[in-house]
Amino acid sequence: MRKVHSKVSAALDGLLFDGMTIMAGGFGLCGIPEALIYAIRDSGVKDLTVISNNAGVDGIGLGVLLETRQIRKMVSSYVGENKLFAQQYLSGELELEFNPQGTLAERIRAGGAGVPAFYTKTGVGTIIADGKDVREFDGESYVMERGLFADLSIVHAFKGDTEGNLVYRKTARNFNPIMATAARITVAEVEHLVDAGNIDPDQVHTPGIFVKRIVHVPNPTKHIEQRTTRPRIIAASEVN
Repeated sequence: MRKVHSKVSAALDGLLFDGMTIMAGGFGLCGIPEALIYAIRDSGVKDLTVISNNAGVDGIGLGVLLETRQIRKMVSSYVGENKLFAQQYLSGELELEFNPQGTLAERIRAGGAGVPAFYTKTGVGTIIADGKDVREFDGESYVMERGLFADLSIVHAFKGDTEGNLVYRKTARNFNPIMATAARITVAEVEHLVDAGNIDPDQVHTPGIFVKRIVHVPNPTKHIEQRTTRPRIIAASEVN
């Protein structure tokens, strides 16, 4: 089966439907599958549940799907950089399932491993535990969390081969690898596409068995979420 598609829209052809659940990889604006997000926007699919650590920022990443009101619910951890997200949530337009960041990561990992639920100490005694099963193990209380599994995962990789083996770069390795395992179908956009056999097996982060479709997206825009600078100190030796 040929996994590589020449266009982003073709990589998603036949996969999208109203009311579906989508996992979107990345951390902040690092490693986000931006080209696939734009293709989802252009498809017009709506009433989406999106599982993502954050919701991008206004006008970038998942922020574009918030602008078009295509997202009905977010399952997230950190959403503080998106003003539109806050407006929609506070007005009741957007549903939010809030998670501690480690819990969100473990829920995704568990879903990919076929684990339907697990117990964790994180959130015990807080509103995070409201309505959830709390049990005692070895004298300590733990709250039950459900594993997460999606209809579709969209991920961004630094390098991929034609069989779908993926390599992520630095911070992009946070949520992308676990999300690639936790969906019925995973679609990957890759910056560098190589022939099968050109990636050292020891360097593969996501085996190709988890990836059904690939699209080559060279030279993506590398957004900076918050640019912080300071004046340059000029040494005396540089004067004149």
